[in-house]
Amino acid sequence: MKIGNREFDVNSADHKCYIMGILNVTPDSFSDGGKWNTLGKARDHVARMIEEGADIIDVGGESTRPGHEQISIEEEIERVTPYIEMIKKEFDIPVSIDSYKADVIEAALKSGADLVNDVWGFRYEKFYEGCEEIPRIAHITKKYDVPVCLMHNRPDRDYTDYIEDVIADLQDSVDIALSAGIDKDKIIIDPGIGFAKDLEQNLILTNRLQELGRLGYPILLATSRKSMIGLSLDLPSDERVEGTIATSVLGVMKGSSFVRVHDVKENKRAIEMTRAILNEQKCL
Repeated sequence: MKIGNREFDVNSADHKCYIMGILNVTPDSFSDGGKWNTLGKARDHVARMIEEGADIIDVGGESTRPGHEQISIEEEIERVTPYIEMIKKEFDIPVSIDSYKADVIEAALKSGADLVNDVWGFRYEKFYEGCEEIPRIAHITKKYDVPVCLMHNRPDRDYTDYIEDVIADLQDSVDIALSAGIDKDKIIIDPGIGFAKDLEQNLILTNRLQELGRLGYPILLATSRKSMIGLSLDLPSDERVEGTIATSVLGVMKGSSFVRVHDVKENKRAIEMTRAILNEQKCL
């Protein structure tokens, strides 16, 4: 899979697990709100994440934590585009835009973003705007010919058969992408840990992550500092590094191609150690 100017091995039997480093330029993110919302601070943070092993930088301008306050399209565009432009000018690394709003996505792609990371999996317009046709965000993604990460999300937790319903929801997102003309080899799926799921459901899905492989797409696991870890360990968001590392290791063992994390160095080392063990086992 090509993202930006780089090739990512997501198909071979012993494929790598790549690191997506998080850059929140929001004042209210649950874990690092306000820490990087100046260009100077963000530049230093991006440089550090790259040095520590990040393969992609994910830029987000609106918090998606439970109970977050939605901001206007104009404000979100004003937040994210200067940071995307700065990263593309000063660093040689692919950039993803973390948004579900079509106009924000287009502005970000015009500013140089290389990947769409949609926490509603192209289904926000379907649920909240009554759109029965292919949503604009899918057409825009196709227009700029970039890959997309489609995350599982829904307005409620009304599941009949939990894992099968998650897979069916993700298939719906994939079908929207394919209907818009997006190539199959430009699609990544994300189980949506922390979205429309309670603690038990998050734990179950993380443990059964490999079942999403039935869809035939690379998997991105995004659990970094999330409530699943905080509730399991009874820890605040700034003390969840070890819990995140445990999920990253499990993600590698379950076949994830990407993990999205705040703490790049620690997760990178754990992932490389896990892969070394797994690859050595294959040689026996």
